[in-house]
Order: sequence, then structure tokens, then C-alpha cells
Amino acid sequence: MGGCFSKPKPVELKIEVVLPEKERGKEELSASGKGSPRAYQGNGTARHFHAEERLPTTQPYPSPQDCVEATVCHVKDLENGQMREVELGWGKVLLVKDNGEFHALGHKCPHYGAPLVKGVLSRGRVRCPWHGACFNISTGDLEDFPGLDSLHKFQVKIEKEKVTVRASKQALQLQRRTKVMAKCISPSAGHSSSTNVLIVGAGAAGLVCAETLRQEGFSDRIVLCTLDRHLPYDRAKLSKSLDAQPEQLALRPKEFFRAYGIEMLTEAQVVTVDVRNKKAVFKDGFKLEYSKLLLAPGSSPKTLNCKGKDMENVFTIRTPEDANRVVRLARGRNAVVVGAGFLGMEVAAYLTEKAHSVSVVELEETPFRRFLGERVGRALMKMFENNRVKFYMQTEVLELRAQEGKLQEVVLKSSKVLRADVCVVGIGAVPATGFLRQSGIGLDSRGFIPVNKMMQTNIPGVFAAGDAVTFPLAWRNNRKVNIPHWQMAHAQGYGEGFDDVIIQGDLEELKFVAFYTKGDEVIAVASMNYDPIVSKVAEVLASGRAIRKREVELFMLHSKTGDMSWLTGKGS
Repeated sequence: MGGCFSKPKPVELKIEVVLPEKERGKEELSASGKGSPRAYQGNGTARHFHAEERLPTTQPYPSPQDCVEATVCHVKDLENGQMREVELGWGKVLLVKDNGEFHALGHKCPHYGAPLVKGVLSRGRVRCPWHGACFNISTGDLEDFPGLDSLHKFQVKIEKEKVTVRASKQALQLQRRTKVMAKCISPSAGHSSSTNVLIVGAGAAGLVCAETLRQEGFSDRIVLCTLDRHLPYDRAKLSKSLDAQPEQLALRPKEFFRAYGIEMLTEAQVVTVDVRNKKAVFKDGFKLEYSKLLLAPGSSPKTLNCKGKDMENVFTIRTPEDANRVVRLARGRNAVVVGAGFLGMEVAAYLTEKAHSVSVVELEETPFRRFLGERVGRALMKMFENNRVKFYMQTEVLELRAQEGKLQEVVLKSSKVLRADVCVVGIGAVPATGFLRQSGIGLDSRGFIPVNKMMQTNIPGVFAAGDAVTFPLAWRNNRKVNIPHWQMAHAQGYGEGFDDVIIQGDLEELKFVAFYTKGDEVIAVASMNYDPIVSKVAEVLASGRAIRKREVELFMLHSKTGDMSWLTGKGS
């Protein structure tokens, strides 16, 4: 889990837990046969699938005038295991020396633009310092999420002990590359009531499934449906950038879906699944047959259970429209945020310079207590307080009061009354699986969809992924777990409840790394202004090596320098 807070200076809070690679099982959703497209109408109205022109792509063999070439260094300028950004005139390149060989790649992570030179080079790949995406240095391919795109790989030649890099000007400008994908060979022309693969939910899990199928050569029909009015977008950014417009949040442009034959149904609500006849039934009565089904419905935000909860100007941040309205209503006025988890605190951080006042209401003693522990939570709370955020802890909302139908006050159980022109509720979420209750697809007591290590449900041919599932985690003795996190929706790792926290660095200065342990094992790590420690820990865990609590304690006892080379077995 992670969050970004930009007050009082740009800082980043990161938590990373990585599932050992040997446990990452997945099954391709192959479909047998090619169904004949059939025309259909739902309630007398033809449905519309989004379609635009073909997606422009970079030329695999650019002409000489489209390339730039530069000598960037001497072969001895870099040691093995070192990385450096080099300038080619049209853009920068990441130069890597590994096992005596030089590699040149795009220098920014395609996910959020992090400088990869500050990441970690290990086992033939570079890991992003911000959110942990991994790229193969020989191919540039994305090997670990989050993110969707890979890096461009550029030509390197050595002459007279000088390193020269040749690159496409267009690739230098784009700084991202989409993997080669198959095209659909049985398009529906928007008029078919059957599909080979139906994906319910167009968040990270749903979109990654569709793209992975195409990358693996699957060329039959894929339909991706969503309750949203927008094409798939980065919902995690909503609370970080409330002003962002849908096109700024889009994970892929409209042209992408047309180019690769991924058909989108927006504002399409599945109300039940008929597993016997392999049909999904939509709210408007339309039925869509499938050969394979992936359920990735995500979660629904919890709402307040108090008087006035449904009044105007009370929001859960679910859509770009929600986020945009919140920031408009809060500008120069009074904002109340209920919940001091990641969403609530990100909203509070964004509003500090825009609202007249920002108040945070939380049942726990400190923000993030359940995720990060009391000490880290208290340090972050102090940072927010220094930026005019007022906290009301260990209390709940009793009532929301209105004037002329609009929110005016938030009344707390502590009897405190807060002025409020807008209220944002971020108190958790529940799996959005109510439509499956009568389907025969298994749900646990909390509404999650249990799956096996192949992400298959109790029904053959029906798979599930993302926030709404629990899956067996081998390095936790196959315990069924749920990870409501963006990276996990992409790839499905896990950090369960901790029993101790070991902190290196200075909490007061907000420069620290926190190791979260359970028993004798480190299960998670969080950091602020301590890059790239999180990525280093992730690489260690990804290699299959456990980090023991006594290792961390011994290091803390003898080291005052903050050197973390012990993690990779290098240095002192």
C-alpha cells in the first residue's frame, strides 16, 4: 500500500510487499472455438461499443533520419551493477552495466514517471523506486506491476572503449512501449450476443487480463464491461489529484481498444450470472453468452450510517466527477474528511491549500494506525497538523445537518460540531459482489470471491481477480487473503497484520524506513524520503529470501550510517 502527500514538501510514503515469483501462478483464459457473431438488441436499443481509429505505433525499423546517435561514456566509467542517465539530444536514456554488458533503456517508469536511475538493479532487471514496477534490462519488458507499458530498448555499440547509443527520436519522446499484441480475428461489429471472454469490471485487474490475453496471442473476442461512463482509468489517482479530468486519468486511449479488438461496454451493470448457460444478464435485460468469464468488480465504498448521510455535498470519491465536485465545493470553504486511511489523508493533503479549513474525523487514535502502526501514524499526523489540518480522533459522526438542503455541520459523538460545506467519506469498502449471491459462484461470509492459485472460482471457466477476491498465499501457508491495492489488482503480494515495527531514521524529520514484522519475519516495509530502500526490500523478497527480525535489529544496533547494503549482501 502506498500514498503520496505533498505537504509541507514533496514526500512519499511507500509500503511494498512482494509475492515470491515461484508462487505466481496464472492461467490463460483460452476459449475453445470461435462463436458465430449474432445480432442483438437490449430492450429494443442497440448497444454501442466504443470504437475509434487505429492506435498509432512507433516504427520497428525507423529510418536513419529518425534516429539519433551519441557517444555517452567510456567503458570504464561505469562499474558492474551501476546505472546512469545519459543525454542523446532528443531525450535521456538509462544506461546500465550488468555482468560486463551495457544496456540502454527508457529512463522513466511508464507508470508515474519515476526516474529509474534511482531504482534498484538486480537479477537482470531494474525496479522502480516509487511503486516497484520491474523491467527486464535486456528487452525493456515489464515483468512486475504496477503499470501497463514496457520500456524502449536502444542499440548500444562499443568502439575503441567508447559506449555509443543509437535511439529512435520518437521512442525517446514517448518513453513507453506497448508489448506486441494480437488482433481480434472474429470482430463482432458491435452486434453479437456471445463472446469468447467476458470481463466484468474495467479496473486494473480487468484491463490487465484483457491486455495479457492479447499479448499471449489470444485472438478471439474479448468484451470488457464497466459500470463507469468512462473507459478504464486510474482510480487510485482520484484522491491524489481531485482536479484531474477523465482524459488525464485514462489508462489507455480510445484508439487502443479499437486497435487490439478489446470491446468496451460502459454504463453496463451485470445483475446476475447464469453459470449453467454461461450468460451474464445486464440491468436492461440484455444477455451476453461467454465461454470464459473473469469477475473483477472491485469494491464499493462504505457509507456513513447516521442521520443526514444522503444529503447533498456528502461524497465517497468514486468517479472523476465526484473528485471534481469536491474540490470545487471546498475551495475557500470548510471541508470535513471522515476516515484517516490513505484515501482520506490524500484528500486532506490535496485540500490544505484550497479549502479554508480541513478537519479529519477518525475512530482510531492516530491516522494509518492499522496499516502503519502508532509511531509512524503519529509522525504523519504531526506533519498534517503543521499544515492546518485539524484532527478529531477516537470519535465518530453522529449526525450531518443541513441548511436549505445542503450540508452545513458535522456533529460528532464527542458533541463537537464542525462547520462543513463538503464532506468526504473514506471509511473503507466492501466487495461489489452482491449481484453474484444467487449465481452459484462461491462467496465467503464477507462477500469476497474465494479463488484457487489459478484464480479460478468454484465454477469451471469462471475466474476472479482484484479487490473482490481472496486467494491462497503459499508463503502464508496457503491462507486465503485479500489485498485491496492497485499493485495487487495487477499481479495478485501480501502484508498481513504485524506485531512489531522497527524504525531506522528520524520520524521527526520524516526521513525513515519502518520494518513491519510478524514473529521473526519482516512482512512489509514503509519509507519516507529513504529511496530506494522499499525497492531493495522488494527485490530481496522477490528472490525468495526471507528477511529476519534479528537481521534488522542487529543492523540497527551496529549501524549509525543508514547503509542498507546488508540487504543485498554487499558492503559492510
